[in-house]
Amino acid sequence: MCMNNLRRLDLNLLVTLDVLLAEHNVTRAAERLNFSQPSVSVHLAKLREIFGDPLLLPGPRGMRPTARAEELREPLRQALQALERAVAPASPFDPAAAQDVWRVAATDYGESAIVLPVLSRLRSTAPGTRLAVVEMVPARIARQAEQGDIDLAFHTAEGSPPGLRRRTLFTERYVLAGRVGHPQLKRRPTLERFCTLEQVIVSPDGGGFQGATDEALAQRGMQRRVVLSVPHFLFLRSVLESTDLVAMLPERLVRGSSALQVVEAPLEVPGYEMAMLWHERSHRDPAHQWLREQIAKAV
Repeated sequence: MCMNNLRRLDLNLLVTLDVLLAEHNVTRAAERLNFSQPSVSVHLAKLREIFGDPLLLPGPRGMRPTARAEELREPLRQALQALERAVAPASPFDPAAAQDVWRVAATDYGESAIVLPVLSRLRSTAPGTRLAVVEMVPARIARQAEQGDIDLAFHTAEGSPPGLRRRTLFTERYVLAGRVGHPQLKRRPTLERFCTLEQVIVSPDGGGFQGATDEALAQRGMQRRVVLSVPHFLFLRSVLESTDLVAMLPERLVRGSSALQVVEAPLEVPGYEMAMLWHERSHRDPAHQWLREQIAKAV
């Protein structure tokens, strides 16, 4: 069929043709379609004009399809079934039967504070699903989400890229941590003592020796001794457990740790909100909605 003829078709004509090819009778087709018989006859006349073929001819037992109509029967049925599936309301998500593969972007902090708490819930309620944690690259989040390369990203709310859906998961605060038995952490240190301690800092971009704590100290005209900069929180924890270095850490990373001593810092360092990000394309998907809800509950 040429493009001009395709433009002349509408869904009602195709549905009418499908029913006529099934019933071979205008009256019965009208009953199934809840149309009047003249309306079905008008549709058939339009279809004959568009296809340049009579499609259905009078016969001894109703109407007999032409060869062209027989060619159309199965492709038309498949096309209408596909369209029905496309416009049907989304079926409820069944986690027990799901086979989804989800991809989330997270730093090692996001892995510990968000992915780990939800993992057992996902394995028990949706055992057929799989979860891939991919490297978090803030500059790529929006494009990865738009292209469907990731389903979710975990990022600070303040630094989240525009154009994505966002849900704040929790507010994080900083605490001072060092190894259990650290002689300087038997009690909360004074601000002056805090500044003399040898400290380690996480620098996601690599090599930095300044962070939120240093900004808070600078407002008081003070500075601390940062002697080590590392790119990952996991290594930082190992450093703290095996040396006398201390660090200002997000509380969720050290909560419940038996190897680290945690005390309140002697100054207030602004925390941050941790957010879950996703693209509009998956916002209403039942499986995606379920996953987001499980994560929000777990944290």
